[in-house]
Amino acid sequence: MEPWRSALTNYERDQILIRGRPIQVLMAAGNFGDTAFLLLSGRAPTPSESRLWNAILTACADHGPSSPSAMAARVAASGNRESVSAAVAAGILAIGDAHGGAGQQTMQVLAEGLARAEQEKISLETAAEAIAREHADADRRVPGLGHRIHGMDPRSALLFDLARAAALPGRAMGLLQHLQVAVSQRAGKDLPINIDGALGAVLLELGFPPPVGHVAFLLGRIAGIAAHVLEERAREKPMRIRIPFTYDGPGPTS
Repeated sequence: MEPWRSALTNYERDQILIRGRPIQVLMAAGNFGDTAFLLLSGRAPTPSESRLWNAILTACADHGPSSPSAMAARVAASGNRESVSAAVAAGILAIGDAHGGAGQQTMQVLAEGLARAEQEKISLETAAEAIAREHADADRRVPGLGHRIHGMDPRSALLFDLARAAALPGRAMGLLQHLQVAVSQRAGKDLPINIDGALGAVLLELGFPPPVGHVAFLLGRIAGIAAHVLEERAREKPMRIRIPFTYDGPGPTS
């Protein structure tokens, strides 16, 4: 059997290396976010990139008990009192395309738009208008814009400020801002850039591929999911969750 290959981590009797760096050096000098960045990108972040990356993880950490991941985790913890990992896993499994997937989707849309702008020699504004038109024609929602609760997502502007402080190129952020204008004009109402849009644009600026948009959300949100599980176990009785429902199936049959 051929041995597995990995360029991530190696261990010997008295040494653990992550991307070639001794783990005790990472433990003493960095933080968990920086180690995650190193694992995912293959390089250590600069100090300004570290602040930006850790801000992304913090922005994703939690959004209250009504999010699908927190709800699923609490339901599992309510019924399974013995396994923290099972309840946390239930929360993670609730994360997907609709909940936590818009960051990756935004990255894909922006990456395609940037490639189009370069290939066709068009402005970012023109590329954004084309994206907005194509999504409208296909009756598809543009990811990264609007929020079911927030009129203005308080996390987005800060990420852009940190990205500018890190002297990132800015083309992905510029395209998203033009896209926000184009989509809002078509909708006839303001659809602000939400956290998924902001983190998607910023992660592209950092050089990450689209799947990291999903990974970043997972890395941040697992802290919140775990906290909801522990709170449910500590404060609530087992089987306390009752979901109201109305039966609309057939009546008794003989």
